[in-house]
Amino acid sequence: MGDDRVKTGITGLDAMLGGGIPSTDQIIIAGGPGAGKTLISFEILYHNAKAGIPTAFIALEEQPNTVVKNAKQAFPEFTDIDDLINSKLLFVDGEDPASKITPSSDSQTYSFGNVVSEIEGIIKVNNAKVVVIDSISLLKLMLPDKLIYRKSMIALVSNLRRLGVTTILTSEISSYERSRLKFNEEFFIFDGLVTMYQTGEEDKRVFALEIVKLRGSAHSKALSPYDITSQGFRIFTLEQ
Repeated sequence: MGDDRVKTGITGLDAMLGGGIPSTDQIIIAGGPGAGKTLISFEILYHNAKAGIPTAFIALEEQPNTVVKNAKQAFPEFTDIDDLINSKLLFVDGEDPASKITPSSDSQTYSFGNVVSEIEGIIKVNNAKVVVIDSISLLKLMLPDKLIYRKSMIALVSNLRRLGVTTILTSEISSYERSRLKFNEEFFIFDGLVTMYQTGEEDKRVFALEIVKLRGSAHSKALSPYDITSQGFRIFTLEQ
């Protein structure tokens, strides 16, 4: 892996990651609804696409136009999103999640295999180097058997590593509160885990982020507050 890093381009985050995401690592960004895990993942791809690196955002729970619309609304100063999409540096794909879930266990395993094949196909066709899969929570619904799910996720990580891509996978967590966080067992399969929390009331939310693990790499262990602005995420850390 060496010292190669994929820069996120996000103020404060690269410093927390020791310079960026280790190249070809597969990391999870986990958080509850509203924490911004989809948006921060999109922003990472946006900055890489602007740097001329082919990227792909694969939405398993939303239509592509919804993903792009939400990003434009959150980041109005990212005025060149359409240009990056048209130049094929930022590829956005998505589908109605209901179409991917089937009733029987055998069908679910087959459907999971199809999803993985689609992901690999998108990566190869677009020559993507940095990829977001949003979210793996749907994949867990597709494979309720814990052993089969764990084996399937290990295979997915192995395939992504074989393709030589750096991947960010989003996941839901059970609680907004850090003190009540329970780690999903699949988190231990991946190279890194970034968690996003929010506390307080609706009109006084406080957001904070931490790097829980980054296998084989030095990283910040601080819990750092963050804000979502029209110019993107801003993470407040002493390490920037």
